[in-house]
Amino acid sequence: MKNLVWHVSLCALLVGAVAAVPAVAGSAVIGSVAGSMNATVAGQALLPNTTIFSGDSLQVRDGVAVIAVGNSSRVIFGRDTVASFLREPNEITVLLSQGNVSMLHPNDGTPVRVKAGQISITPAPGFKTLGEVAMLNGSLVVTAKEGALQVDGQGVTKNVAKGQTIVISPKTDRGKSGAGAAGAGATFGGGSAALEVATLGAAGAAAILAGVAMSRAGTASSNANAAIAAANTAASNASAATSAANAATSAANAANSTATSALSAATSANSNAAQAAFLAACANDLLRTSNTASVNQISGGSQCPTYNPGTTP
Repeated sequence: MKNLVWHVSLCALLVGAVAAVPAVAGSAVIGSVAGSMNATVAGQALLPNTTIFSGDSLQVRDGVAVIAVGNSSRVIFGRDTVASFLREPNEITVLLSQGNVSMLHPNDGTPVRVKAGQISITPAPGFKTLGEVAMLNGSLVVTAKEGALQVDGQGVTKNVAKGQTIVISPKTDRGKSGAGAAGAGATFGGGSAALEVATLGAAGAAAILAGVAMSRAGTASSNANAAIAAANTAASNASAATSAANAATSAANAANSTATSALSAATSANSNAAQAAFLAACANDLLRTSNTASVNQISGGSQCPTYNPGTTP
């Protein structure tokens, strides 16, 4: 009986362990790659349908990466971005080191949190949200294109409404003169590590986003110039190849002409040799009949020439 109980208990433990493996593995899964270009995870090229796990580190160079989280949430990483992932019990956390990330979060999607240093950005509950977070020159630019975003840092929460952009920067000590600029924003947090939040209108947001776009455009322009230079080099190589091909064609034509001349000369020599053999046979026959004809009197023809005695050679 004791052996039976022991075996049953052992089987139960094994079944429980096997059942727990997928749950543990599943809990570490962040999502899968919906698409990517010039992106790597742990130094390996990022391929579509690749599973992303908690702890993975993503790097996007001159490209983009789209990660599908849950059934309908999407996280898009832009160029020159470095980020890692952390699976929390009820949400996915993206740790942004540099670059920019966009969040597409439906009402019932898996919650996604973006953390950049001390700042945490999440979609506001109850909204279908499209938000962007970009690190630019030491500041954090947060934009809500659809829905709303909730920004937390140092115990303070700020909501970013649809169409609104805020810039979060480390607070500098400007003394009393800083009070005049306080109307443009509010201090985020407190103490020596305080941050400034500037809420921008449409013009200010456009200027910030234009700066990001100009930075990207500058790199794109450099890449375009490099591509143009490569194209010019390729065109130059193609031109050189064409010149070489033309020279080879000219040499081939000259060789063909020389071969044609040689063939003509050979044909002529063969004809002359045949005629000489024919005349030699005629002369031999004429001599064998006791005629004293001179070979110089024998001319060509399909028949051996006739010798008339008394004629002048």
